[in-house]
Amino acid sequence: MQAISRRLGHQHLNPYRSISSLKSSYPLYDHYFNGADHPRFASNIATKGIGHLVRKGTGGRSSVSGIISAVFGATGFLGRYLVQRLAKMGSQVLVPFRGSEDSHRHLKLMGDLGQIVPMKYNPRDENSIKAVMAKANVVINLIGREYETRNYSFEEVNHFMAEQLAVIAKEHGGIMRFVQVSCLGASPSSPSTMLRAKAAAEEAILRELPEATIMRPAGMVGTEDRILNTWAHFAKNYGFLPLIGDGSTKIQPVYVVDVASAIIAALKDDGTSMGKVYELGGPDVFTVHQLAEIMFDTIREWPHYVKVPFPIAKGIAMPREILLKKVPFPLPIPAIFNLDQINALTQDTVVSPDALTFNDLGIEPHKLKGYPIEYLIQYRKGGPNYGSTVSEKVSPDAYP
Repeated sequence: MQAISRRLGHQHLNPYRSISSLKSSYPLYDHYFNGADHPRFASNIATKGIGHLVRKGTGGRSSVSGIISAVFGATGFLGRYLVQRLAKMGSQVLVPFRGSEDSHRHLKLMGDLGQIVPMKYNPRDENSIKAVMAKANVVINLIGREYETRNYSFEEVNHFMAEQLAVIAKEHGGIMRFVQVSCLGASPSSPSTMLRAKAAAEEAILRELPEATIMRPAGMVGTEDRILNTWAHFAKNYGFLPLIGDGSTKIQPVYVVDVASAIIAALKDDGTSMGKVYELGGPDVFTVHQLAEIMFDTIREWPHYVKVPFPIAKGIAMPREILLKKVPFPLPIPAIFNLDQINALTQDTVVSPDALTFNDLGIEPHKLKGYPIEYLIQYRKGGPNYGSTVSEKVSPDAYP
């Protein structure tokens, strides 16, 4: 009897032996112990182009995809949607932040316990950037800004920071995929300083990392966007919307969720997206006036416009640019009258005919109607079911 107790005790103290015996007794449940060996339960992240990955689980939020991604700029507009997609497939996401502890709080809910890792860093401190990248194997740069401040210029934010990340990633040696999010229309000859800086960043990154993937999204719309929200807020407060120029500039806005999906699709492919540039525009091309009409129709307000010629719009925006570095206090963030965006509106911003697009990534982008712009109903007068034009939108026969 004592011998039997000793044998049972040794088996209890050796968990690996117990697991092995259980697996031999119940072979049908082997995937619980090594799910990555079974195609049904493996992660769908391709290994070609990103090296060997250790995967476990069913490919969901509580599994391990093998991706450890450092997402710079994760606390911004696109960042929340990208982090959610990465966490949903079981990736660990390193979230570098330079603001308060509240800036990343909403992101921690998107992943399983320990999968979202906030890391305090300073974009001007090379050592802090290296600390963020230390255990990463994927780097995604979302850093960008469409206006200057007293502390950060267009060139530093949109060019030099991106180039610094590429240099550090190259020195790291273990970064298998590098994705740079640029802007549609980025060109050295663009009238916009920001777009010229984005083009310089692309060139610098591809010089350091020829296998990097460049994404050029058009103006993104979504719940937290700075296009339709800005227009709707201005129209509600002042009763009209300024149209820069005559509103005939062509743009191709894209739903922010589609851009996040495109980045994930590039990580999931067999390496074909490496070293390529993708232009991500929505399925429809609008003039600024046509997009404003959609905004007014959604918030159910009568459309009223004031056409502001480009020279006058630049004159309205110029004082902020002159005083920006001369006053000892921060100036308000420009909304409608942003000088650099006014310069960008002097040219059409649409996808090039021969560019790689969503179709090359196997994605069909959403049209800007219904759910993608449903968030605008918050601006309706009297509540989501009403509005200033509701009597014109609803037939009297529909009333009880």
